Amino acid sequence: MKKVLIIAYDFPPYVSVGGLRPYSWYKYMKEFGVEPIVVTRQWSNKHGNALDYISASESKETLIEQTEYGTIIRAPYFPSISNRILLKYGEQKFTFFRRALTAWDEFRQFITISGPKKHLFHAANDYLKHNKVDAIIATGDPFITFYFAKKLGAKYNVPWIADYRDPWSQNIKKQNSIYKFWINSLEKKIVSASALITTVPSINSVINKLFSNKKIISISNGYDNEIIDRVSTIPQQTNILTLTFVGTLYDWHPWKAFLLTLSKIIDSKGIKIQLNLYGVNKSEEIIAFIDKCNPKLKTTVSIFPRIPNSDLLSKIAKENVMLLFNYYHFNGTKIYDYLGLKRQILFCFDNDKDALKLKQKYFDTDECKNNNDRPQRDIIMKHNAGIIVKDQQHLYEVLENLIEEFEQNGKIGCNSDNVEIYSRKIQAKHLADIIKNL
Repeated sequence: MKKVLIIAYDFPPYVSVGGLRPYSWYKYMKEFGVEPIVVTRQWSNKHGNALDYISASESKETLIEQTEYGTIIRAPYFPSISNRILLKYGEQKFTFFRRALTAWDEFRQFITISGPKKHLFHAANDYLKHNKVDAIIATGDPFITFYFAKKLGAKYNVPWIADYRDPWSQNIKKQNSIYKFWINSLEKKIVSASALITTVPSINSVINKLFSNKKIISISNGYDNEIIDRVSTIPQQTNILTLTFVGTLYDWHPWKAFLLTLSKIIDSKGIKIQLNLYGVNKSEEIIAFIDKCNPKLKTTVSIFPRIPNSDLLSKIAKENVMLLFNYYHFNGTKIYDYLGLKRQILFCFDNDKDALKLKQKYFDTDECKNNNDRPQRDIIMKHNAGIIVKDQQHLYEVLENLIEEFEQNGKIGCNSDNVEIYSRKIQAKHLADIIKNL
């Protein structure tokens, strides 16, 4: 059986969509003839928010776990000086000083093995001293994992694969021109040493612009078919129409416009709708906006902390409609869980003037542009999986129709089809086949 060392900074139990990709490889690859050894950091979800990303591990030693799926090596984590200051004094204190320290850490980690993530390298190196593997995969972001893989691949004469979940230098705004130039040069130097590149389909052409001479293979994200199978029998609740959003809210997301429209329909229709937000990053900003916008929204909008994906899917399987904000040139990851659950997806917005202003201000469209600027919309339409909402006015009409359907049927229908192709198990098999033929 082939062996692959997977360097994955994000990995369960940390609650992160980025961690689900390497976890699916770890969970399924052995079935297809490749034994995974995952090197990650120790995580604990004691905060239930973004502070978990910078909190120290409970153990100072490397922990090794053997399971039926493979091996997990969990390196200790010690926060940087910048993050220790943040944890002690909060986000509003010593902002400039913390940023300067973070910039220095970001720079020097690519010059020498240093910084808070260095223990992943040392844990992987210790394993490779005594064990042979057939390949190394580094999945980013963070892209320091690529640097680690390059160093280890050269040291132990092992081919390595650069796996992009997101763009690297292309994600940096044009305003940071010097930093962008440095990262772009660094990226080319590091990734050129890889045996091949894997990436999600929506950024394949973006990566190809930098590495037109490299072999680039698409490995989609998807949903965990075992979890979906387990929750698929959970019926929709019938008491109140529930809309659900999961994950990060970005600055280009028109969530304020959505809440304003929701407020209007509550006032005009005099009915109750429930909007549940799971693991969002703008809780205080949302609460402040609701206080200013419409006090009735206080009983309409509920905010929940991050929870593991299996628990999350068990909860949202009961709900009626899944809210998806336009990610423009990218698919994102939450769309796949929505598809697997077979709940109606509400896609906002396809062509709203205010949303497009947010896009122009906050979304780096020039650098991230590829052949398809609406891949989410195309997936939804291809599988008959939801409603493409044009703008705020159309949203009002759609909500009216959903209310009427719910009042008549006690649920919201979804007639999606052929979504099984997005099973993560299928994608893990694809990657296993690549490793066996590397």
